[in-house]
Amino acid sequence: MIACSASLARVAQRQLNLATYHQLKQAGIPAGTISGRSRRGGPWQRLLPRVYLLQTGPPNPRQQALSAVLYAAHPAADPLSGSTAALTGGAALALLGIRDAPPEPLDVLVRAPRSPAAAGRVRPCPTSRWPATIHIRGVPSSRPIRAAADFAARTDDPDLVRSVLANVVQGGWCHPHDLHAELRAARVRGRPAVRVAAAELVAGVRSIAEGRARDTLAATDLPAPLWNARLHGPDGTFLASPDAYWPEEGVALEIDSAEYHYTRDAWQATLHRRLRLESRGVLVASTTPGILRDRPADVIAALRALLALGAARPAPPTVTARGHAQLELPLPPSYAPKARDTE
Repeated sequence: MIACSASLARVAQRQLNLATYHQLKQAGIPAGTISGRSRRGGPWQRLLPRVYLLQTGPPNPRQQALSAVLYAAHPAADPLSGSTAALTGGAALALLGIRDAPPEPLDVLVRAPRSPAAAGRVRPCPTSRWPATIHIRGVPSSRPIRAAADFAARTDDPDLVRSVLANVVQGGWCHPHDLHAELRAARVRGRPAVRVAAAELVAGVRSIAEGRARDTLAATDLPAPLWNARLHGPDGTFLASPDAYWPEEGVALEIDSAEYHYTRDAWQATLHRRLRLESRGVLVASTTPGILRDRPADVIAALRALLALGAARPAPPTVTARGHAQLELPLPPSYAPKARDTE
C-alpha cells in the first residue's frame, strides 16, 4: 500500500494532480477503488473518459488543458512526452497568454492513424504532419506557429482569426513570413479569413483596427501606405512606428484605442510620440477604432487633406522610414469583416 501511494503521488505531482485510468491501474489501484473514489461526492473526479482529477475542487485551466492531452495520448506512452498527443490551436495560445485566443474548444493533435472520439470540449485532431512540441505551463503543446495555423484552420470568424494571428506575431512568437509558410504547409491559406490575415501580416498590419484601415483605404484612390514602418531621425534616433505612413507625403495615421492609449501614462506617451513626429515635419491624422468603423469617410477626408498638404510642401519631413512595403493583395469578394473593436 505504501508503494502504491508513493507511485500515485509521483504521477499526481508530474501531472497537475491528474491521472489516467491506465496510470492508476499501474500504480496498483483496483478498478473498484477508482470507481468508488470518483463517484459523486468522492475525493476524485472523472473529467473525461479514463481521465481523473485527484482532488475535490474544480479543475483550473491548466488542468483542463492537460486532461485533454491525457485523454488523447496513447495509453502506453508517457503523456507528458508530447510524442502522441499535444495541445494546439486557440487552447495552446490561450495558455501561452495570447490575447483574444479562446481557451476552448480544447484542440489536441493526435499522431495518425490514431483517431480518438471527441469528448466534451476536447477535439482530437489526427495528423501525419507531427510537429516539434514544447511544454506550456506543464502541458505538452505544439509550438505557437503551429498552434496559430491549427487555430486558423478551425475558426470561421474572420476578425478573430485576424486578431489572434496578429497577436501571435506582435508578441514575437514567430515572424510573419514563417507564419505564412506554416499556413501554406497546413493548406489553409485558401480560406478567405486566413488569406486576408496572412496577407495583412506580411504587409505589416498588426491588429484588427489596422486591418479595417487597410480595407477602408483599399476602396479609395489614396496611395498605399507602409504599415508599422519604423521612423528615424537624420541621426538614426528612433522616433515612432505609426500604424500607417506615406513616406512621399510625410503623413502618418495613428489609430489610438482606449484600451492601450487612454490611461494617463499611455496618453502622455502617445502625445510625446506625436510631438516627436510633428517636430520632424510629419503630418499626423489620429482616429480611434470606433471612428474608423462608424465614420470611415471622416478619416479618409482627413487623410486626403493631409496628403494634399504634404505633397505640396517644398521639402519632405526629416525622417527615414524603415519597414514593410505595402503589398498589392486584393480582398476576396466574399470577405465581410465584422465589427469587433470598441472605442
